[in-house]
Amino acid sequence: MSQQLLSRALVSRSWLAGALKKGQPGPALRVLDASFYYPPIRDGRKEFNEKHIPGALYFDIDECKDKTSPYEVMLPSESAFAKYVGNLGINNDSHVVVYDADQVGIYYSARVWWMFKVFGHKKVFVLDGGFRNWEKEGYPVTSEVAKPQPETYKAVLNSSLVKKFEDIQRNLSSKEFQLVDSRPAGRYTGTDPEPGEIFPGHIPGSINLPFTSFLTEDGFEKTPDEIQRLFQDKGIDLKKPLTITCRRGVTACQLALASYILGKEDTAIYDGSWYEWFHRAKPEQKVTVWKSEK
Repeated sequence: MSQQLLSRALVSRSWLAGALKKGQPGPALRVLDASFYYPPIRDGRKEFNEKHIPGALYFDIDECKDKTSPYEVMLPSESAFAKYVGNLGINNDSHVVVYDADQVGIYYSARVWWMFKVFGHKKVFVLDGGFRNWEKEGYPVTSEVAKPQPETYKAVLNSSLVKKFEDIQRNLSSKEFQLVDSRPAGRYTGTDPEPGEIFPGHIPGSINLPFTSFLTEDGFEKTPDEIQRLFQDKGIDLKKPLTITCRRGVTACQLALASYILGKEDTAIYDGSWYEWFHRAKPEQKVTVWKSEK
């Protein structure tokens, strides 16, 4: 692997720029803009239409989900995912690079990376530093939107990477896996509000390790040694089963990405996360200092 393929999961701006120069984006190389914002303080698709990496296509995470579920951005079915990415001109041999334009550097792109991994895709990477640093470093942008030819895609779900509500409930007593919550500390403890109509808090027994801990101030993924220390300092054993939760199964994917960089490929995500847990768990199964009158 070349030096500019930064890790097993990341590519650099210079690597992507060089790859785009060598050939037009197509089935062999697909670049996806996964910019999305919740709460909707920004419009990811509108910003994509205004400027994006040349040849990139917009991956709408709010479109590619289980629309029958009452819980936010749950995984779509195999057939729905296959149809969606196939219409983006992606096949099973495509080299997929995902980025987003969030100021933290890597946000929803980690979720899309994980979705591809869950459905068995081999060659999927995240652009380290995201669109923020691509643009800052003077790489080209465009408002021209490509029109891909549909490709055939076969998705095969690896169910071991996805935890359900019942799995988390069982784990409260069985302790089959370590459970880590990737939200900011205040939302985990309940001192800060949770977006929307639910109150903050966490699942009993979960450990808090905010996803932003893995990113530098400039929006890049920290080094493998730094990532290793972050897990170690929280007493998380990467040799043992690990599941990540957050609010809606998005920032949790940053920790799945980080552990993958260290060689751990079996980190699971609780897809429904706190949003589902809040609505389905018993009151005594929600740990919080939040007061409803706040």
